[in-house]
Order: sequence, then structure tokens, then C-alpha cells
Amino acid sequence: MPRAVAINVAANTNQPGVRGPIFPDGRFEYLPIPESEPTNRSVPTYADLDPSVELPDGAETLPVHLDPEFAEYPCCERYTYGDPFGVKARPLLELDRGDYVFFYATLSTVGEPARDWISPRWGAYIIGQFRLARDPIAGSEFAGLDSEEQRAFENNAHLKREEFDAEVLVEGAPDESGLYETAVPLSSPEKGSKANRLVTELSSDSGKGPWWRRPMKFDGDGIREISEFGE
Repeated sequence: MPRAVAINVAANTNQPGVRGPIFPDGRFEYLPIPESEPTNRSVPTYADLDPSVELPDGAETLPVHLDPEFAEYPCCERYTYGDPFGVKARPLLELDRGDYVFFYATLSTVGEPARDWISPRWGAYIIGQFRLARDPIAGSEFAGLDSEEQRAFENNAHLKREEFDAEVLVEGAPDESGLYETAVPLSSPEKGSKANRLVTELSSDSGKGPWWRRPMKFDGDGIREISEFGE
């Protein structure tokens, strides 16, 4: 039975000061956070991504930390993700090949929702997934991989930093990974800060406090409901 961990990613009201949008029909736009560390290779800017959302003044020229990397997204090549923080790395390192990583983001509601599950103003939504192509790699083990294994991550944002800082790296299988067309809600339709049953009943999280910032685990029932949403 596969397992899953859901990780909070993408732009928010702190970085760069705006969230990605969710549109009335449930489609959305993935907007990464700014790059906060020096890099030793060229990285894309917000202008390169050409987002539809209005950015804060001067943000267009900011380099972005394009992580997770989705092959179908601008400036991306594969399905990779890295994280330098133990609170996210630890649950990811417990996964195995064939397990799932779900990526969720807080999104701002645009227009009058046509879907009754869209939260007013903002909410938390799963925006994409990886089905792991290999076991997660601890950052301390990366230097010991052979060159071909390392090459799979060469476009990941953490490999472009002057100082490699990932505590974990994961790679998604191309045929079972990607950005969703329609977001999967984690917030209730009444309020973005109120968790729905996917969180409170089917995840490891209580749904109390700032749950939309925390990693959460899912087992078979939660994975199934997420996968079947909107079918």
C-alpha cells in the first residue's frame, strides 16, 4: 500500500508578497517563491515565467527558487524536489520508491467561484504530485552518487545554489507525476484557514492552528480520494 507526504510549496503573502491564483473553474497557476540564496548558475526570474498574477513592484526581475520542478512548467526539465529543512526532509526520507509526494499551495481566489469547493479569498490546495521513481536521497548521500544519478537533479534549484543545502532530494516518475489541471482543496468552502475532511479525517494533521504550513501524511484512503477528486 503506497504512502504519501504532502508538502507546502509556492508563493505566499510573505514571499514574494502575493499568492498564485485559483480561477472560478478550479484551474490555478503555480508561482514559485523567490530565490533567497546566492547561486552559481543562472536561474529564471519571474519575468521568465510570465505569470498572469500582478507581482509587487520590482519583483519581475527577482530570481525564483523553482522547486518543485515540474517538467511541463517553464524552465523545468524533470520532476525533482529538494528541501533543506528537517521538518520536511524527515517525513520525505521515510518514503520509498512508488510512494507519493503531494505538493500543496495557498492560492488567492479570483472572480466568483463556479465550483462550490473553492474557498472565499484564499485557500490551501494540492496542485501536483510525484510518484517516486526512486527512494528519496538524503542530502549527505548525494555526493556519493554516480554521475548519471546526479545528472537527474542538475536542474534542481538546490544544485544551482553556491552552497548545496538540500537535506533530501526526490525524483518523480514522468508518467505518474505532474501539475494538476484542477486543484484539490484542503481548505473548507467556508474559510481558507479551516481544514476540510481530507486534512482532519484522512491525514496525519489535526487541522488545528496553521495547518496549511505543515507537512502531512496520507495513507491509502487519503491517496485514493485525492487521486479521484474531480473524476
